[in-house]
Amino acid sequence: MSIDSLLVGKNLKLTAVEKEDVETIASWYRDISFLRHYDIISAFPKNKEQVEEIINSSYKSQYGYVFAIRNIKDNKIIGLTGLEDIVWNNGTALFYIGFGEEEARGKGYGTQVTELVLNFAFKELNLHRIHLTVLEYNHRAIKLYEKVGFKREGTYREFIHRDGKRYDLYMYGILRREWESLR
Repeated sequence: MSIDSLLVGKNLKLTAVEKEDVETIASWYRDISFLRHYDIISAFPKNKEQVEEIINSSYKSQYGYVFAIRNIKDNKIIGLTGLEDIVWNNGTALFYIGFGEEEARGKGYGTQVTELVLNFAFKELNLHRIHLTVLEYNHRAIKLYEKVGFKREGTYREFIHRDGKRYDLYMYGILRREWESLR
């Protein structure tokens, strides 16, 4: 199996982030609906240089992988995904995913991308456990994570303050043997 086939789904593929993608990604950081689901820090726009620095630091790190999510049909970048905070001796990593292009949200692409990343994590990187965090109001993401086999492992109660309300942050995880038993 080639690395290309490992990172290609039915209609999406995971690739390196290219220099020409940076402006598109920077535009996502000006989209409040994207930011409020993608990150727990305050929604704050980032410019092209800041996005470039985030991407470059990911590529320089031995503790993470970042991928552009692209439509196979037109090669357009529609989101970002990856693994970070990899602890190699324990075989653990934090998973993240975000669809910056609004038309890509709610189409079921998240399942395809999550399965590709988990497959890469468990088969190629030989990791043992993948975990993530998700805000309680991100119902679509929660449904996706549970659908592919993640289990809720805990709750950071009233973790984030947005628009005058407090929200919990859920912790989810999946072990390699759980992933394999579902395949």
